Amino acid sequence: MSNNRIILIFGNNEYAQKIYESVESKCDKAVMFGLQEPDEEQHRVQQFDLSDNWDDLRENYDMQNAIIFCALQNEAQNIFLTLSLHAAFENVDIIALARNQEDANKLYMAGATKVIPIVETTALIIADMIKKPIITNLLHNILYEESSLKLMQIEIHNAEHFEGKYPADINWSRDHGIIVLSVITYDGVSEFIYSSKTKYREIHNGDLFVVIGYEKDLQEFKKFIGEANG
Repeated sequence: MSNNRIILIFGNNEYAQKIYESVESKCDKAVMFGLQEPDEEQHRVQQFDLSDNWDDLRENYDMQNAIIFCALQNEAQNIFLTLSLHAAFENVDIIALARNQEDANKLYMAGATKVIPIVETTALIIADMIKKPIITNLLHNILYEESSLKLMQIEIHNAEHFEGKYPADINWSRDHGIIVLSVITYDGVSEFIYSSKTKYREIHNGDLFVVIGYEKDLQEFKKFIGEANG
């Protein structure tokens, strides 16, 4: 990331906080904006409202060198925010977070440059992973560079395809062209793929895999485990 980059993060939640922490040292300036008035502990957060008037941004920041994150928790507000910012700053990269593919499609239509379909459980996993340098660099390439890699959450429907193998027994990149980062088990427990609890735990239907790969490989893997395309 260029040192003169300005990162503007709209959202005051755990994932937005982790985005801020991951980019703060890698850009010239990082700023968080929240809809609610910040308390004393939220000194880094500036209040904003969902207005079409973005004159303050123009006056205070070099928008030619800005990247915007739209990370509001309310889907409708996040879509409106993306639409409004895109209308005001057509050439600025906007990275938006979506809870599902339907919202992701709406965000693209609203003008987002890149959309990450993500649910709350995945966000918490990534918030933890982002502390690790290797993962930070990988996410940096997905978010900021011209990368065709995608981050996706995929639910296991045909666990019998793994023939009782454990995650540690499978060469994910060779067999499926993907990298599995973490697993959310069907009973809601989140673990990294190579944690002691996950490596030798049998794969079950209903498990959620957080994976990185190219679109074609991701779609093929979804077919393999029985999840419909979308």
